[in-house]
Amino acid sequence: MKKLLRFLKDYRRDSILSPLFKMLEALLELLVPLIMASIIDRGIGQGDTGYIVRMCLLLAALAVAGLACSVSAQFFAARASAGFAARVRHALFAHIQTLSYSDIDRMGTSAMITRMTSDVNQLQTGVNLTLRLLLRSPFIVFGSMIMAFTISVRSALIFAGAIPVLSVVIFAIMLWCIPRYKQAQEKLDGLLRRTRESLSGVRVIRAFCREDKMVEDFDSQNESLTRTQLHVGRVSVLLNPLTYVIVNLAILLLIHSGAIQVNAGTLSQGQVVALYNYMAQILVELIKLANLIINITKSVACGNRIEAVLETGGEMTSPQKMPRIGGDTAVAFHHVCLRYGRSGADSLTDIDFSVKPGQTVGIIGGTGCGKTSLVNLIPRFYDVSEGSVEVDGADVREYPLNALRRKIGVVPQNAVLFHGTIRENLRWGKKDATDDEIYDALQTAQAKSVALEKGGLDYVLEQDGANLSGGQKQRFTIARALVGKPEILILDDSASALDFATDAALRQALRALTPRPTVFVVSQRVSSIQHADLIVVLEDGVVAGMGTHESLLASCQVYAEIYASQTRGEGTQ
Repeated sequence: MKKLLRFLKDYRRDSILSPLFKMLEALLELLVPLIMASIIDRGIGQGDTGYIVRMCLLLAALAVAGLACSVSAQFFAARASAGFAARVRHALFAHIQTLSYSDIDRMGTSAMITRMTSDVNQLQTGVNLTLRLLLRSPFIVFGSMIMAFTISVRSALIFAGAIPVLSVVIFAIMLWCIPRYKQAQEKLDGLLRRTRESLSGVRVIRAFCREDKMVEDFDSQNESLTRTQLHVGRVSVLLNPLTYVIVNLAILLLIHSGAIQVNAGTLSQGQVVALYNYMAQILVELIKLANLIINITKSVACGNRIEAVLETGGEMTSPQKMPRIGGDTAVAFHHVCLRYGRSGADSLTDIDFSVKPGQTVGIIGGTGCGKTSLVNLIPRFYDVSEGSVEVDGADVREYPLNALRRKIGVVPQNAVLFHGTIRENLRWGKKDATDDEIYDALQTAQAKSVALEKGGLDYVLEQDGANLSGGQKQRFTIARALVGKPEILILDDSASALDFATDAALRQALRALTPRPTVFVVSQRVSSIQHADLIVVLEDGVVAGMGTHESLLASCQVYAEIYASQTRGEGTQ
């Protein structure tokens, strides 16, 4: 949590002025009981109407000054807390963009969304309240006790006894609540994950008539979160009644002691009223302090969760200088092994082959055999556990990440498009691409006719391309990768929604590109990769065969079985 305070450095002045104005407001409040005592003892006691009017005007002036101080303090606290939250959110989002796939897999998307929204908002509230109340409330509490000693030492001892008891109660509840608030936030992560899955998968849910099951699961997680929050709430809510009980007992003792001293002539009625007002001020401030502590405990828990994200990563370093490149290979795998996180087994084992510039590589195998894992190593979405991956003769770990990924065009399995025009989406591949370059990419991706049917490049795509078919989305994502004219193009099962004729036209268009990129095609279809210069057959993360289509039919049983299963009923393409 302490490391997050660096985001307040640009708001030092606001962070200082806010509590200062609150302290000034508190100082003015401490003068009010003394003025009230003076009005009672001198103005009312001696029948001095002019004195009463003057003191009332003074009270009004103190009220106006206090209001001005309070508004000023709120202004500076709001500006500091809002700016602090904006910087934290910006840093958090920027850091998440640098995380490796492994880090994102480990934390989960829903947890990061919770930290970007709910946790940062709670942290902003905590900073605001801390700047305004953290110094003010203790100042009022101890200031009231000191002022009480100036009036009557005997009565002030009641203050001195009540304040430590209140402190013990407050801090005991606070220490108990902090870990429980953290548990509640973790359960909120789970609830958000369930909500996100339900909304993104609503078509699947309805297709299988699982609405009731999803509602039941949501209710279960929601009930669990509610129980945790209620459990914490039942304990934290004890703060107010316990402080009321302790302070009111102290007030009873104070009035009793004051009455005895008034009868003895050692204390005036106005001084008893002043002591009562000071005790009432302590009660109000301790209630504020109790609520502040509840918010601070929530904010600390949220701050620690945010800090944990900011401290995540660092395993994947990005050098600043370009490595020395050269050689006759575009991509080379040297005895590569890959293990995900804390998984006990390797997902890829001893992968060793090289690819020359301009060649097309087909990667095929059963579901879960490691095809996507293999191509994800080229743009360094994951780091190898053993061995090395080279691009243009240099280890990918020696490249600045941006420089490496600018050489590579990636079309992922899931065709992801963003809300905006076709032009805006395709310029992700090259931010200054002209319309002619975009149309050339669309032509190669067999998507130009789709764009023209939609009305051109200004046609607005919905979030995730909801107003496109599956095949149209895939063609637009392929075009997006082609706009930047990458040296290496990775098509990760990105033609699965295309018909055979369109798939064949796409492959022919890719072969006609000049300069011709090195292409990696991950596919379940033999027809999509059978004309590749090199075909890599994977089985359980191990290379089961490698070669051309004809050689693999003769030498690789796994490939032959896949080919036979796909051509038995539909013929070759």
